[in-house]
Amino acid sequence: MGSIGWWKLFGAAFAGILFFHGFCASENAPNYTFMHNATSAPPISYYDYIIVGGGTAGCPLAATLSQNYSVLLLERGGSPYGNPNISNLAAFGAALSDLSPTSPSQRFISKDGVFNARARVLGGGSCINAGFYTRAAPYYIREVGWDGRLANESYEWVERVVAFEPPVKQWQSAVRDGLLETGVVPFNGFTYDHMYGTKVGGTIFDQDGLRHTAADLLQYANPNGLTVLLHASVHKILFRIKGKSRPLAHGVAFRDASGVKHRAYLKRGPKNEIIISSGALGSPQLLMLSGVGPADQLKAHNINIVLDQPLVGQGMSDNPMNSIFIPSPAPVEVSLIQVVGITQFGSYIEAASGANFASGSPRDYGMFSPKIGQLSTVPPKERTPEALAKAVELEANLDEAAFRGGFIIEKIMGPLSRGHLELQTRNPNDNPSVTFNYFKEPLDLQRCVQGISTIEKIIESKAFSKFRYDYLTIPALLNMTASSPINLLPKHDNVSTSLEQYCKDTVLTIWHYHGGCQVGKVVDHDYKVLGVDALRVIDGSTFNYSPGTNPQATVMMLGRYMGVRILRLKIVLNARDHARDHVKSVGFGTGDGGGGGQIRGFGRCGFMVVKGWVCRGVVSVRLWVCGGWPVEAWWWLVMVLWRWGCGFGSVEVELWVWNYGGGVVRLWVWDYECVVVGLGLWRWGIRAMLWVDMAKWIRIF
Repeated sequence: MGSIGWWKLFGAAFAGILFFHGFCASENAPNYTFMHNATSAPPISYYDYIIVGGGTAGCPLAATLSQNYSVLLLERGGSPYGNPNISNLAAFGAALSDLSPTSPSQRFISKDGVFNARARVLGGGSCINAGFYTRAAPYYIREVGWDGRLANESYEWVERVVAFEPPVKQWQSAVRDGLLETGVVPFNGFTYDHMYGTKVGGTIFDQDGLRHTAADLLQYANPNGLTVLLHASVHKILFRIKGKSRPLAHGVAFRDASGVKHRAYLKRGPKNEIIISSGALGSPQLLMLSGVGPADQLKAHNINIVLDQPLVGQGMSDNPMNSIFIPSPAPVEVSLIQVVGITQFGSYIEAASGANFASGSPRDYGMFSPKIGQLSTVPPKERTPEALAKAVELEANLDEAAFRGGFIIEKIMGPLSRGHLELQTRNPNDNPSVTFNYFKEPLDLQRCVQGISTIEKIIESKAFSKFRYDYLTIPALLNMTASSPINLLPKHDNVSTSLEQYCKDTVLTIWHYHGGCQVGKVVDHDYKVLGVDALRVIDGSTFNYSPGTNPQATVMMLGRYMGVRILRLKIVLNARDHARDHVKSVGFGTGDGGGGGQIRGFGRCGFMVVKGWVCRGVVSVRLWVCGGWPVEAWWWLVMVLWRWGCGFGSVEVELWVWNYGGGVVRLWVWDYECVVVGLGLWRWGIRAMLWVDMAKWIRIF
């Protein structure tokens, strides 16, 4: 095979190897009776929860909340099911090349000059990625402040539907052994967990090669509690401002595929909410379009300012990916990301390979083809129809040996470099402008250099020897990779002499961009938007750093995790409100006689909820304490005073503690024939006193 094979087809090769399975979906569509086209929606509707974005976080969130409440899930794209360009592996290129308004992906180019894509389909990014499934590191869970037990339960909930062990064949085995040979140890086998060393991670492709996406998690939903509307483009969140101390989100305005306007409102109830789960581009974009964002940007687009929040759209990050393409003298299997080396210096080493991604007639090279692509053989500014047609013809006539080989790639952790997002138009279907500032921080560049150096050692390892040509030296491979028009950045000659320059010149995305609505800046630790009421953002836009080697598992987990937390807290708050109507008074203090008043929160420790009833001469009272910390961390001094005398035969008291991570634990049950019942547990001298109105039948919770 002449050199034209390597130089002309490098871009198409990268496309097929990395994304052969990239835009497929489960072959058989589930019977989702709650899924409809938005054209069938009424002009006005009402729900307990409205979720904007049926993506990687939105689907598990909607499925969870629908168990107890009415939920509307609005997705701007279509269904991943039943489209042969998505479900058929052999037709993956057709989906990748599809630039129509109903395509499952929407291409954008960052101001850095790097091609990128965002999802536009039910299931979100889980429908268009390389399928790698791995959890966040335990230290990441701790730093974010998530409850470890509930996070693990939420991961397991996701994994029962979408996660599988991949078959590791020759190419991936050679990369695995090469990692170990170069010192990325120990070998941790197959695991979803994030651990230093080399491992085989999970995949969302099953043994038949069918993709399972976040949309599949909707099988958990209560079909009577969920409505999913497809091709529903949300234009803004509606706020009540008049007479409110803070703006109150109470509805959304959206259009269907025909352009018809619809409005959906929250049902009356102080705990009902709108939740934005539109991704790292869509969520900050929608906040701005709704009047929550930097005042100067909003004014520039004639958007009424609801809240001047300059941090919306800030902190945008994308984990830069760099790679080396290795032509192989031996046939290689089609494989996506399966093996990963998690280094101590902050770089993740992965690999992908392919042999038949360009088979079939006619050939289609997907998003990286000459027609549209990131790694095409025609420079982006020269893609005239005539030039593209000629390039397609040339590539179709090349020998299939030109397609043989694979990539070893590195992605840096974090990253530390930050950028920003700005509106370009008031149309929510248009891409905002985004700058990621790749390698702005020196440590990011240092990690890339160390990662590329590790890849060089893998290529030269004994384990990998059968998959490389002896005459293709490392400098030749570097220059060959760098010569392809993979982005819009200026090119430099002989980049093999400087790995720093190589990293800068060959930077690509691995689709793990995040930020724009970060915790502590735009939302609080419960993902509530700061400065407004009844509005949350729950998705990857809230991340300060990308979790683990691939974020999709954690984004799906977050949807489930927050759904459970919202359900639990809402049960507690509803019970508290009911208790106000049935219990005369509740007082509490700090041990020095202070405090008192009606039922309310105990600060960090949550709420006490009263459950009681009176029947046949027995007073039964249950105290529920809800806290965000492990049960073992809280000790309470609880005293129950029955102040109406001895008109009934006995008092029955139960103390329960509800921990977000561990469910409900009954700590104590006691029948006692006395006026005062006490429990000798204490912490900070907090005490609660309860008077039960014996004149009523009390049934709360």
